[in-house]
Amino acid sequence: MKVYILTPTSQLFEGEARAVKVPGTTGQFEILEKHAPIVSSLGKGTVHVTDIKGEKHQFLITKGFVEVLQNEVNVLVRQS
Repeated sequence: MKVYILTPTSQLFEGEARAVKVPGTTGQFEILEKHAPIVSSLGKGTVHVTDIKGEKHQFLITKGFVEVLQNEVNVLVRQS
């Protein structure tokens, strides 16, 4: 699946990924290939991305939103 992680001023990540784990406001959840469409708010925590090579990437956030649609994940965040 294609993943984009964006702040208001920069792009933190763009690439193909196996999994994305995000800090939802009521707890963490994981997005995998062909996930159902969803829009959710995010709380303070860490976004974990496992790319298609198996490499792990982590991004600390203070809040944001995630949108999943047609195997594309858009994560819009603020960082402290």
